[in-house]
Amino acid sequence: MAFRTGPFATFLIVCPTAFFLGIIFSLLPYDYPILWSNHPTPPTHYDYFEAHLRFLHASPPLIPRILHIVIFLGLLGLILKLYKPSESNMLFDGASLVLYMCGITVYIANIVKGLRLVSAGKYGEDLATSEDDKGQILGREDSLKVLAASNTILALVLIGVLVLQAGQWYAERKDAQEVEDMDGKKGGSSSAGAEAEGVSSGVKGKGGAKKRN
Repeated sequence: MAFRTGPFATFLIVCPTAFFLGIIFSLLPYDYPILWSNHPTPPTHYDYFEAHLRFLHASPPLIPRILHIVIFLGLLGLILKLYKPSESNMLFDGASLVLYMCGITVYIANIVKGLRLVSAGKYGEDLATSEDDKGQILGREDSLKVLAASNTILALVLIGVLVLQAGQWYAERKDAQEVEDMDGKKGGSSSAGAEAEGVSSGVKGKGGAKKRN
């Protein structure tokens, strides 16, 4: 039997996911000219983006702690929904957990590492020991492009989590409606059968009374 956590676990999933999407949306003015604009990105835009990332990385320790707590809450919601799962939980919540872990991987491997590089101001080309290494290691602009692309990948992953949760809600709602319809039909057929039995018994009673007369 599936363990029902109710809407609370879904709340723990949807709210952190929407929170992270809001953070990524706030970075869109910096990411859009780098990734999606048809015009060449001016060098000053990279300076603005770099200064913004340094400001984010230099934020007080309370800010990343809150961020990590929110990440844990989303993970907790998925684990709660997958405790003694039903078929619906295995399909939708299992896929949501995979996407959520992909998002955490992108955050740790690309975003956190990129923020440290930006704050240090030493990119791959500065650490190269030869000219051949400089051609193979990402420079300043390419590193900032990777960060912007990581934000886009993370946004797509989080949107996928929301779509899966909405799909699960719709599927469960349709199942509940079908069960209600089936129960209604069963109730109607049973009441009709009871009425038919009552009518037949009444007819039999009248027939017996006529014979006695």
